[in-house]
Amino acid sequence: MHRFVGTRSLVSVLLLIATLTPAVLAAERGSVSNPQPPTYILVGFVGGFLRHDNAHHNPVKVARLLQQNSPKDAYIEVFENRHRKTALKTILHLLDANHDGALSDDEKAAAHIMLVGHSWGGSAAVILARELNRVGIPVMLTVQVDSVAKPWQNDAVIPENVAAAVNFYQPHGIIHGRSTIKAADDSKTRILGTYRFDYRQTPVRCEGYSWFDRIITPSHMQAECDSHIWTQVENLVRERMTPEPSRLAANPAP
Repeated sequence: MHRFVGTRSLVSVLLLIATLTPAVLAAERGSVSNPQPPTYILVGFVGGFLRHDNAHHNPVKVARLLQQNSPKDAYIEVFENRHRKTALKTILHLLDANHDGALSDDEKAAAHIMLVGHSWGGSAAVILARELNRVGIPVMLTVQVDSVAKPWQNDAVIPENVAAAVNFYQPHGIIHGRSTIKAADDSKTRILGTYRFDYRQTPVRCEGYSWFDRIITPSHMQAECDSHIWTQVENLVRERMTPEPSRLAANPAP
């Protein structure tokens, strides 16, 4: 014997489905908003044409290590360097505490952002900091590892909204990092240091890299796989994930 749903019951079911479906779909897409913005935002950029989830490379490795031992409300994500605009939109969305689509002065001032990148990703970190400066959002720290600018980019000048900046580089090969960085405003940005590594004198062993990396850009490759550099990057970030982020933003420590 077949059972049929009455007209009223059918209408009730349809209304319930119509009510629940947007929420379910939003949850599946990961677009349900966090009620409060994260205390810290760390954005990393991989170099070249690497994927953001390539766990073989150090920007991704460091991000995953930080995710394991960071404050629960920290937001940590790695992007392809060509997806800088997506990273910017993500940051603006995360800072929008009242979800009104516009950032207030208080929402901007509450930002505790760190930007890290290798190669083209190092340049992307500086350009993103500059874009955040245009809308009045402070950045706690930028870290460039063997930073390489695309033809239309300038990764040498750190914008005034950045509290502290660090540059790691190696000088050899057809692709090598920027050797110096400077602050647009010395009274607002502290350059913590520019650190030179020479892999012709002290090579490091890199596993799993392509023949192109090994033959054409060996020193640039070693800057990416050098665990000594990336441990320093990790430590720089961890030092700033303290209970008093506003104090550190104003008075960065090396």
